[in-house]
Amino acid sequence: MSRFFATSFIIGAALVLAACGDKGKAPEPGASGSWTVNHPRGVHGLISCLEKNDIAMISAHRGGPGPGRPENSLAAFEATLGGAPAILEVDVAASRDGVLFLLHDDTLDRTTTGSGIAAEKNWDELASLYLKDADGRKTDERIPTLGEALAWAEGRTVFQLDIKRSARYEDVVETVKTAGAEDRVIYISYSIGQARKLSRLDRSAVLSVSVDTLQDYEEAIEAGLPPSRILAWTGNQRPRPYLFEKLEERDRPAIFGTLGPPSRSIDAQIARSGDYTRYAEIVSRGVDILATDVPLSAFKAIAGDAYEKEAAVCGLKRL
Repeated sequence: MSRFFATSFIIGAALVLAACGDKGKAPEPGASGSWTVNHPRGVHGLISCLEKNDIAMISAHRGGPGPGRPENSLAAFEATLGGAPAILEVDVAASRDGVLFLLHDDTLDRTTTGSGIAAEKNWDELASLYLKDADGRKTDERIPTLGEALAWAEGRTVFQLDIKRSARYEDVVETVKTAGAEDRVIYISYSIGQARKLSRLDRSAVLSVSVDTLQDYEEAIEAGLPPSRILAWTGNQRPRPYLFEKLEERDRPAIFGTLGPPSRSIDAQIARSGDYTRYAEIVSRGVDILATDVPLSAFKAIAGDAYEKEAAVCGLKRL
């Protein structure tokens, strides 16, 4: 990320938060017009454009849930795009009768009005349940199928798909292809083997590949993964500017996460300290995509006055 653009992020964040004191307060979520993430060359064009033009954006973990907006729900997706141009990271599971749907946990108890193991239920039973928000309150939201979610996102944003153990990669890729959504999804992989399998199933797929060191990246290339299809996941422990710089030299965008357990994540540290300018500082070190549990607050902290104009070149636009 260029020093000029990074500096503009920090200055913009400081101006936004200055009225709230030295460290600032959490920006209030709110939308003055819904955003779309829709590069004319799809997700390949998007991630290349971000890296080339030194533009950072947000990835909303589990879609960006909030009070009354459960994780992995259409309501969460609507609210997130209402306040930020974001990639939506979602979890894909499968029912006993083979229907793909969005749910993170193996069990139903925490996030739905049901109980038991989700993969042991048929879809008609899962479809009758309501989703609960993070405070355990029942909402009017139902569990979306993957097909419904892909249809909802067409022309609006990109999904990052975290495929759970109950779902077959073959079925997920086929559903994406049936929806005509190949150019608007990123597949998450946790090993080179998983990445290679996904690459074989969809030869145009963009793959999130774990890159803790530059050697990890080189091993991915040696394993036959096309460089142009790799999005480097660099973890969620601490930013590593040296690694970001080396990835930039190879024209590869880096994704870094501030998400994680509520007691230990960087998101939680920032919330406790009240220093929301830290998001801009992290981005300034060379992060192209920031994955977070609080997408609206993080976006407001990194988006300077020129962001909307600069980001439009990559298809990030407010309606």
